[in-house]
Amino acid sequence: MGLIRATGTIGGLTLISRILGMVRDMAVARYLGAGFASDAFLIAWRLPNLFRALFAEGAFAAVFVPMFNRTMAEADKDRPGSGRSAAYDFAGQVLSVLFPFLVLFTIVMILLAAPVVWAMTGGFPDGGPEKFALAVDLTRITFPYLALISIVSLLGGILNSLDRFWVNAAAPILLNICMIVAVVFFRGETPIETSYTQALAVTVSGVMQLLWLMWACRRAGVTLRLRLPRLTPRVKEMLVLIMPAALGQGAIQFNLLVSTSLAARFLPQGAVSYLYYADRLNQLPLGLIGIGVGTAILPALSRQIGGGNEQAAKDTQNRAIELAWFLGLPAAVALCVIATPLIRGLLQHGEFTPADTIGSASALAIFALGVPAYVLIKVLTPGFYARQDTKTPVRVALVSMLFNLVGNLILIWPLGHVGVAASTALAAWVNVLILYWLLHRRDQLRADARLITRGLRITLASAIMGAALWFAGPVADAYMASTFLTRVIALALLCGGGALVYAVAIFGTGAYRLSELKSLVTRRPQASK
Repeated sequence: MGLIRATGTIGGLTLISRILGMVRDMAVARYLGAGFASDAFLIAWRLPNLFRALFAEGAFAAVFVPMFNRTMAEADKDRPGSGRSAAYDFAGQVLSVLFPFLVLFTIVMILLAAPVVWAMTGGFPDGGPEKFALAVDLTRITFPYLALISIVSLLGGILNSLDRFWVNAAAPILLNICMIVAVVFFRGETPIETSYTQALAVTVSGVMQLLWLMWACRRAGVTLRLRLPRLTPRVKEMLVLIMPAALGQGAIQFNLLVSTSLAARFLPQGAVSYLYYADRLNQLPLGLIGIGVGTAILPALSRQIGGGNEQAAKDTQNRAIELAWFLGLPAAVALCVIATPLIRGLLQHGEFTPADTIGSASALAIFALGVPAYVLIKVLTPGFYARQDTKTPVRVALVSMLFNLVGNLILIWPLGHVGVAASTALAAWVNVLILYWLLHRRDQLRADARLITRGLRITLASAIMGAALWFAGPVADAYMASTFLTRVIALALLCGGGALVYAVAIFGTGAYRLSELKSLVTRRPQASK
């Protein structure tokens, strides 16, 4: 499967998931608002979300997929036709070690929920002991999701290695369906009761995702045997690599965790919710573009580098950066310029007030400045992981996290939650610049003439679109607090109009010709030499 097709498959299913996620957030905002119960639930939801990002969309795939492919290739080389069997045996060894660890880890974390939540929130100084107790209860309910989603990641990595990207990409849809059903049909009489329903839905969704991946593996002929755990040389190698990979891949999520914790400790009630709702829209391009491109290029880079074709690997990453810039930059500009009408049209109803709209929109406009960086991190890190280098990205991530912490402590006092968003965005750009500089210094990645030329033209086209949205945004905003149908029409016209302007600007600036875009979608990848 080619880069564009694989990215399109992953991105398309992720789009469905993110649309359902937005429907979920609209329902949760309606019944939880942005206050006591919402802040408590979002703290409880932050840790499962962090692990999902680290494993399902990050470290596990970054380490396991190259090792799984390498095991398959080496076995086929020694004994043709034995590759899959050897790779499945390796996956079974990993599962046998992973399963008991996850069970023990989940039990320990449930028992330690109170100190964990206190470490994250300082006991909610602004909300009192009742809010802290609620967050602890909700955290205990959501923690089993961590174990479930980790096993899902293992099965998804196997299917990704077999070029069955769509199965793993579809799994998060079940999370959103479970949470939507819970809030629509099983919500309580009060926001607090509804928060318990949402926490339970998180864990139920983990069970559903695991059953989905098990069914898909069975259909694909993948059979794993659970045996007594044994630290084989390959499993040891994976464990050595996976922890630094988790830190490297999770820099964005760790920065958000730090930012959320500081907001819970030092900012007024509602700040945690403002940051969450802003981040939800901000993460949309990352899910559709960054994760899709990053997931699609990793197997290709692994094969090209393993075959000694460094030039092909450089070209693959250049085209991935080009694609990420082409899709990510206009998304960032749009989220920044029309943050207020987007938040108002999507979330302002029920318990979610006009003041909540302003608070969330101000955070979104600043978060959006980092969107291209969030996407490029996902595109650049496979260049290290495909070369079995997981230590370098973690060192870069630690620098980024330190920068974010210092930035938060400097900006949170004068700017409040907006300062938290600004620090997170700046930290992402620090991460990107260092990653690119290191790859460039090692002669593993150099921006070619095509990337530079098209990058500048894409930037100009995005600026033209941003100017159009700047004038259209206030007009559309007047209709965003109206009836549901009016909101839908206004949002569709605003977003559709911006996309149309961008398309015209892309062709007008010569960034792409129509024939080139068609060829990107239809051409098949050339085999590595």
